[in-house]
Amino acid sequence: MAAGKKLMGLKAIVTGGAQGIGEAIARTLALNGAWVAIADINLQAAERVASEVEKAGGAAWVVRADLTNRQQVTEMVKGVLDRCGDIDILVNNAGGLNKYSPVSEIEEEEWDRIMAVNLKSSFLCSQAVARHMIERRKGKIINIGSIAGSAPNPYAVSYLPYGVAKAGVIGMTKHLAKELGPYGITVNTVSPSTTITPGSRKFRNDEAYQKIADQSPMRHLVEPQDIAEAVLFLASESSRYVTGVNLNVNAGALMI
Repeated sequence: MAAGKKLMGLKAIVTGGAQGIGEAIARTLALNGAWVAIADINLQAAERVASEVEKAGGAAWVVRADLTNRQQVTEMVKGVLDRCGDIDILVNNAGGLNKYSPVSEIEEEEWDRIMAVNLKSSFLCSQAVARHMIERRKGKIINIGSIAGSAPNPYAVSYLPYGVAKAGVIGMTKHLAKELGPYGITVNTVSPSTTITPGSRKFRNDEAYQKIADQSPMRHLVEPQDIAEAVLFLASESSRYVTGVNLNVNAGALMI
């Protein structure tokens, strides 16, 4: 293994890798030696990230997929396998929300969409990739959760569907870790608190960010790179016997 290249020769998929936390994860894995497939519905943004990764000396490939659709997930995984042969790492990062609604105003369609984007997509991708990893008896699955999956965010607006979906991600991680452990596969979650990303900026200005930061024990918000570094640890051999864990990266905003 080359110095500083913790993932040299490994093959990874990062879902939702076109911006924000996913972009930071894709860049970090690639620059640590992994070949990274960026799976995202936003093809143009994903191609920008892949191009920048390659200019920096990494290796990346883009595949467009609606990760809430089983057929498209199956085709995405097949495309990656056809191109690179193996999948060593899966990062289920795709997710998010578009608005906050009080419980009395949440429509059924809104609930279903949030569940699909944040929980169903992680299940479909994990299921498809696990079949390959089981055959090889090795692999790393890393889910991106949220502080909202453990408790209502103490410093920001809570949103029921998103919190429930992320709680599902954390629970799914533990079940998968137990089932897949005998095959040498680790499954973990990284749960950020409020993170400065293009997605979260739709809901907050600088003043709101600062207020949240001031209320956390470390007086700071986490940044996408903080999440990427946690994922890098879980994707590397340094965490070979770490499984079923929800790693909170939140500047102390939630301690459990």
